[in-house]
Amino acid sequence: MTLNCLIIEDQLPAQRILRTYIESMPELRLVKACSNALDATTVLRQEHIDLIFLDINLPKISGISFLKNLTAPPGVIITTAYPDYALEGFELDVTDYLLKPFSFERFHKAVLKALSQPNETRALDYLFIKSDKEFYKVEVADILFLKSDDNYVKIITSDKQHMQSGSLQSWTEQLPDGFIRVHKSYMVNLSKVDKVAGNRVYINPHEIPIGRAYRDALLKRISS
Repeated sequence: MTLNCLIIEDQLPAQRILRTYIESMPELRLVKACSNALDATTVLRQEHIDLIFLDINLPKISGISFLKNLTAPPGVIITTAYPDYALEGFELDVTDYLLKPFSFERFHKAVLKALSQPNETRALDYLFIKSDKEFYKVEVADILFLKSDDNYVKIITSDKQHMQSGSLQSWTEQLPDGFIRVHKSYMVNLSKVDKVAGNRVYINPHEIPIGRAYRDALLKRISS
């Protein structure tokens, strides 16, 4: 089993140590290293992450505040120079708590704990959309459908439209089972579908095409 990892650490020397340790273990794959919680939020929405290495002393939003705001987070190993937050960290169900400076041996032990835990898919109740350097909270249940547009994805709700860089495939891996691809460029929220007729899905007032490669899977879902 390979764990997709995310580093959230604002100190470059500490980032480099974590990169080196991660690259030393074939069970780990580093997806991204972020220096703040806002950038990490974007990565979590766009990528499948199994394990976060999280510093506490971060700019703007602390690691603890970031962790408290996550809905069903992946595994988390806290990496910090401050022992005072250990109890709070474990109350938030972190996998381990590493005090800087920590050895590779101690790092390896923490990762083995993460590998031994069940790999559960994150369930999202809401997500944050980055637009014009600001983040907007969107309830997953309010999304009607998503549309791929070049290197961006449009997220359509009943009253708003957001645009976020990335691929539709990354959303396929993150959103709950109620969302289904109906076309290479479209993913719909089945709970919002009013009608399926011919080669179209109707979500008032939108008419969405059904791709030939996706039609059988869609019909199976709605007829089961």
